[in-house]
Amino acid sequence: MDSQENPSRKFVPIVPVAVAANSEDDAQMVSLYAATQKIYPRSVQGIFAKWRWFMVVLTQLVFYGLPWLEWGQRQAVLFDLGARRFYIFGLVLYPQDFIYLTAILVISAFSLFLFTAIAGRLWCGYACPQTVYSEIFMWVERKIEGDRSARIRMDGEKMSLEKLFKKVYKHIFWLTIAMWTGFTFVGYFTPIKDLGMEFLMGEMSSWEVFWVFFYAFATYGNAGFMREQVCKYMCPYARVQSAMFDKDTLIVTYDAERGEPRGARSKKADPAALGLGACVDCSLCVQVCPTGIDIRKGLQYECIGCGACADVCDTVMDKVGYPRGLVKYSTEHAIKYGWTQEQTLRHVFRPRVVGYITILLVVVAALLTSLGLRKPFKVDVERDRASLARIVAGGKIENVYRLQIMNAAEKAMNFDLSVDGLPDISLQLEGAARVEATESRWISVRVQLPYAAAAPGAHPIQFKIRAIDVGGHVQSELTEKSVFLVPR
Repeated sequence: MDSQENPSRKFVPIVPVAVAANSEDDAQMVSLYAATQKIYPRSVQGIFAKWRWFMVVLTQLVFYGLPWLEWGQRQAVLFDLGARRFYIFGLVLYPQDFIYLTAILVISAFSLFLFTAIAGRLWCGYACPQTVYSEIFMWVERKIEGDRSARIRMDGEKMSLEKLFKKVYKHIFWLTIAMWTGFTFVGYFTPIKDLGMEFLMGEMSSWEVFWVFFYAFATYGNAGFMREQVCKYMCPYARVQSAMFDKDTLIVTYDAERGEPRGARSKKADPAALGLGACVDCSLCVQVCPTGIDIRKGLQYECIGCGACADVCDTVMDKVGYPRGLVKYSTEHAIKYGWTQEQTLRHVFRPRVVGYITILLVVVAALLTSLGLRKPFKVDVERDRASLARIVAGGKIENVYRLQIMNAAEKAMNFDLSVDGLPDISLQLEGAARVEATESRWISVRVQLPYAAAAPGAHPIQFKIRAIDVGGHVQSELTEKSVFLVPR
C-alpha cells in the first residue's frame, strides 16, 4: 500500500547529503590520557626553606645514626625479629607487649590529625620521607646539572659527552644514597655492624639482600623519578586531608583581594594608578612548587604545604618594594575577614584542636605510666599437652607445665617459683631458674597434689614468680593463673 491509498500515513523522506571534507561535524579521536609534564622546581631561599632543610638534617641524623648507637653491649635500637625482641635503648619489648605498639600507632595517628587540623599538611611539607629524600635528590641534581633553566636547556639538547657525564654522575650519587638508605633500613632489623661484615664478606642472607635492594630501589625511584606523582596520585593522605581541614586551618594561601588584578609593571609604577594588585604575575610561585601547582588558583589537594611559594613571593615583594605576605600561611576565615595574626591564632586553637590535644596527652600519659609500672620480666604458662594428669609415686596427682620466662632487664636474674590455690599443693622444679639478661627460657615444672585433696575436675591455681638479682634482692614478683586437672 502506498501513500496515495492511505493518506493518513506520513513519511519522512531521507535524502543523502554530501559532507565536505574537514567538516566541523566530523568525528574526532580524543585522547583521555595526558602525558605527564616533567616538573623542574626552582631553588628558593627563605624561612620555610630553612625549616625544610633543618627537618632534612634532623630526620636523617636520626635515621642514619640510630643503628650505630650502642647501649651497653648491644645496639641501642634493634628490632630483632628472629629472637622476637625489640630493643629501644633501655627498653626490651616482647611480642606480648604488642599493646605498646598499638599505643604508639594511636599517638602517631592523633599527632597527624592534630598537625593537619592546625596547619594542614605539615608532615608532607617538612618531615615525610618522600619530601625529605626528594629534597636531597634535587639538591644533588642542582649541584651537578644546575638550576631550573640549566636543567630544562640540557634536557632539550641532544645527547653529548658533557650531558652523558652529568647524567651518569648524578645517577651514581642517587644510587649511592639509595643503597646506603636500604642498608641502614635493614640495619634496624639485623645488627648493623654484623650486617656490614656480612656485606663485605658476601655472606648476607637472601632476605637481607632482598630488603636492602628493595628499599634502595623504592628510594631511588620515588625520590628520583616519581617525586610529585607519589604525592599527587599514590599517597592516600592527599585524598583524606580535606576531611581534617576547615576554614580555620592554617594553609598556604594567596591573598586574592590584595593581589588581583595581577599584571606586570615597572618597579617605579604605582599599581593603584594602573588598576593592578600587588601580584606582578612573575610565575615564580609556580616555578618553585615541587608539585607544579599555581597557588593563586586557591587550595588544591596537590599542595603539600611546604611554603616554597611564600618564600619566593616574599623575595619578589622585597624587590618591588611591596609588603610581604601576598602568599603566606593563613586561614580562609582570616583572609576573608582580614584578621590580625593574633585573631587568626586564637581561632586556630578551636574546640576540635583542643580535643585532639586532650586525647593525645591522655594516651601519652597512659603509655608512660604503663611503661613505668611495667614488670622487668614476663611469664607465659602452658600445660604439657603430652600428659594432662598422672598418678606418681606416693599416690600423688601430677600435672606438668612449661613456663616461658622472659627477662626484659639488662642484667641476669634468678627466679623463685611457687604455686598455690589448693591445699597441700607443691611444685617440683628441676634445676635453677636462671635467665640471662634480655633472654628468654622455657622451664618445665611438675605440680603435685595428694590424691584425695581435691574433687575430680579442673581447679584454678596460681603460679607466683619472684625475680631475684645476683645480690639476692627481690626485684619484682608476678602471678600467672592456670588450672590443675584431677582425673576421675
